[in-house]
Amino acid sequence: MSEEPQVLVRVADGVGRLTLNRPRVLNALNAAMVETLTTTLTAWATDSEVSVVVLDGAGERGFCAGGDIRELAEHSRAGQHEHARAFFRAEYALNALIAEYPKPVVALMDGITMGGGIGLAGHASIRIVTERSHLAMPETRIGFCPDVGGTWLLSRAPGELGTYLALNSASMAAADAVDSGFADFYLPSALLPHLLQALAERADPGSPAEIVMLFDETPEPLTADTETVQSLRARREWIDACYSADSVPGILGCLRARPEAAAHRAADELEQLSPTALSVTLAALRAARRLPSLRAALEQEYRVGAWLLEQPDFAEGVRAQLIDKDRRPRWQPATLAALPADAAASALAHRPAEPLW
Repeated sequence: MSEEPQVLVRVADGVGRLTLNRPRVLNALNAAMVETLTTTLTAWATDSEVSVVVLDGAGERGFCAGGDIRELAEHSRAGQHEHARAFFRAEYALNALIAEYPKPVVALMDGITMGGGIGLAGHASIRIVTERSHLAMPETRIGFCPDVGGTWLLSRAPGELGTYLALNSASMAAADAVDSGFADFYLPSALLPHLLQALAERADPGSPAEIVMLFDETPEPLTADTETVQSLRARREWIDACYSADSVPGILGCLRARPEAAAHRAADELEQLSPTALSVTLAALRAARRLPSLRAALEQEYRVGAWLLEQPDFAEGVRAQLIDKDRRPRWQPATLAALPADAAASALAHRPAEPLW
C-alpha cells in the first residue's frame, strides 16, 4: 500500500487546494513539503483553471505546528549547517512566493499554527482563524529566533505586543491573532466546509474576500468591561511599558517592578529561556521595524538564523523540548550577565556562505 502524499493537491471549480497531510505530527513542514508547495504554487500562478488558492491542514488538531526541526537540530549538532541553510532558503522563498502571489490565497489556521505554519499562513492575502486556533512563534524556547517572516509580522503588531509574543514565545487565541495583525477574519470551524463550498460556487458577491466576509464572525473590539486577563489587550499596559526597554535585562527589571502578577509570571518565563536567543530576538525585532519589506526581513532572519545554528543553544533547546522532553535545557551561556556584549550584533552582521536570494 502506497503512503498518502504529505501535501494533498487538488483543483476543482477554480479552487486550488493545498492540504498539509501529516496530521500525526500536526502537519509539521519538511523539505519535501516545501518543494511540493513551491512547485504547485508556481504552476498555478499562470494556470487559468485556478483563480483562488486555499491552504489548510489535515486533521482537527492543527494547520501546521511549524518546521520539522529535529533534522535541522541533528545537522546543527553534527556541524552540517549547510543542510539547514538549504532548508531555510527554500522555505523563505516559499514564504515570499505566498506573500507576493498574483491570486488570492486563503489560509485556514484552524487549530495549532506555529513557526513555519505562520510562515505559510501569516503572509497569505486572506487569513482565517477559528475557535480552535492557537498561534505562536515559539522559537526562543528552543534557542532560536522567530523567522519565516515572523519578525516582519511581530515588529508591526500594535505597541509592544510583538516583542512580548516573540520573547516569551506566547500563544494567541483567535481574537488575539486578529488584534495582533496575524489574522484577518474569525470563523467558527463548523462554517469552514460552507466557506469552501461558497468559494467553489462563486456565490455573489464574487471575490474571495467578499465571500469570506459573509461568514466572518470576528467580534467587535473588546471593551474594558469585557476584557479578561487572558486577552493580550487586557495586558497591554504593562506589556507596552516593559517591553519597550532596549535590553532584555531592562525588560526583566521593569516586569519585576510591576504590581501585576501576570508581569511577574512573564519575567519568570523569560528567565527560563535562552539568554542568547532572547538578546538576538530583541535586536532582530528592533531592526525589523526599520526594514522596507518582507523580503528584507527574511534576508535578515536568514543571517541571524544561520548564526544561531552555529551556537549550542539551538540543538540543546530541541533536545530539551522535543527529543528528551525533560524541559531542562542547559543554555550556554546560562545567564544574561554571562552573554558577550556583542552577541546580538554578531548575529545581525553574520554573512552565511550562501546568499538567500
